[in-house]
Amino acid sequence: MFQQKAIHYPNLKTVLMIEAFLQEQRKPVSKNTILDSLPKKTMRQTLNIVLEYLELSNKVYISDQGVEWVFDEGAKLKTLLKKAASSI
Repeated sequence: MFQQKAIHYPNLKTVLMIEAFLQEQRKPVSKNTILDSLPKKTMRQTLNIVLEYLELSNKVYISDQGVEWVFDEGAKLKTLLKKAASSI
């Protein structure tokens, strides 16, 4: 599943935090922008693992322009994700 061997795997809070940030963006963002904008400090390796997971689950598209959220979930799920991200 994951291409790289990790020293540290992300926890659920980290995955939800990155998902919430990407959902708010209206255009592709670079990995550096993601790391600089997250409320908690995150290692680049951890970000790469989360992005690989999100790409495999068809939630993001990673291109030369950056990372873009492409998954469209229902309104109820959006509300739940925002609540979960805000409680971090």
